[in-house]
Amino acid sequence: MDFELTAEQDELRATVREMMDREAPEEYLSKLDRDHLFPHELYQRWVDMDLLAMPFPSRYGGLDGGVLEFIVTAEEIGRKGYDLAGAYGMSILLGLLLVRHGTEEQIQAVVPDIVRGRRRLSISITEPEAGSDAAAMRTYAERDGDEYVVNGQKVFSTGAGLPDNTILLFARTKREDRKSISCFMVPNDSAGLRIVRLDTLGRHSMGTNELYFDDLRVPAENLIGELHGGWHVLMSGLELERTMTCAAYVGNAQTVVDQALAYAKERRQFGRPIGDFQAIAHMLADMQTAVDAARLLTYRAADLVARGKPARQAVAMAKLFGSETFVDVANKGMQVLGGYSYMMEFPMQRHFRDARITTVTAGTSQMQRQHIAQTMGLHPK
Repeated sequence: MDFELTAEQDELRATVREMMDREAPEEYLSKLDRDHLFPHELYQRWVDMDLLAMPFPSRYGGLDGGVLEFIVTAEEIGRKGYDLAGAYGMSILLGLLLVRHGTEEQIQAVVPDIVRGRRRLSISITEPEAGSDAAAMRTYAERDGDEYVVNGQKVFSTGAGLPDNTILLFARTKREDRKSISCFMVPNDSAGLRIVRLDTLGRHSMGTNELYFDDLRVPAENLIGELHGGWHVLMSGLELERTMTCAAYVGNAQTVVDQALAYAKERRQFGRPIGDFQAIAHMLADMQTAVDAARLLTYRAADLVARGKPARQAVAMAKLFGSETFVDVANKGMQVLGGYSYMMEFPMQRHFRDARITTVTAGTSQMQRQHIAQTMGLHPK
């Protein structure tokens, strides 16, 4: 297997890294976290550099970029923070889903605006009683003439409250049939929709929201894909979404290692740098080894997705190992920095807070183990 990126992909990595170092200094990242702000200025910079355009087909204003270019970019943006990679990748992933399943009119109405930074997309699936068991959702969309009337509640909807955002809402369209869900485009300023921002431990830039639907009316033309075909719409983009998320884990985890290593070389106790003590040196060695392993799993998954090969097991392994590695190295980074890690002026605490949710979102570690076992021919209950 060839693990080398092309010269163009290496150049892309270097360009994105240089831009992020320049445009996203620590003071800026701290302000986003402290004040719960979306990185509007940075987002516009991504638009100006065509990073939003890159993965889309040229006929919709894109650059026909591939999966690996998308993954490289997400990893480099993720170096500055996992939540930033989500801000970058969410609209792209959902826009690509629309390209696969939307009508030409829907695509033309949305995707060029994503490319230009005029519109964002978010997704809403989870409910208070429907998490890993997404089929237990109760939010219901009932046909009424040329519209659907939606009632119900969603929770943990990342980015739903951002300006110029359209929600891809998944709702049941047959009351007693768990398999019959459908996907609708819902502008977040629609009448009948109430958005409540939740107070979370981390990931403050995107915002996590609870949504309430009270006789919200959605034009029938906003249905994406087939009626009752929501599962097909949702699953078609899952492998790319999880692979991009893995790249963000790797990027942020690498920064944790880099910052812990720098501190260990500078901090002196008992007359020498703490990194010269075997306990700390071996901890850092384990951290870097795990991050490199997570990176290899991520790029193996990305290569399979890019070539259209079966990737369910590879993606689940990358998601499982990458998220648990991110949590583990962030915890160890806190240990290396000692008391300073607990101070809000040091970024390690932010990495620790952002990392903790990664074994839960985008599919829990328990569900990833279930998927891997199933691909091994097992049937765990």
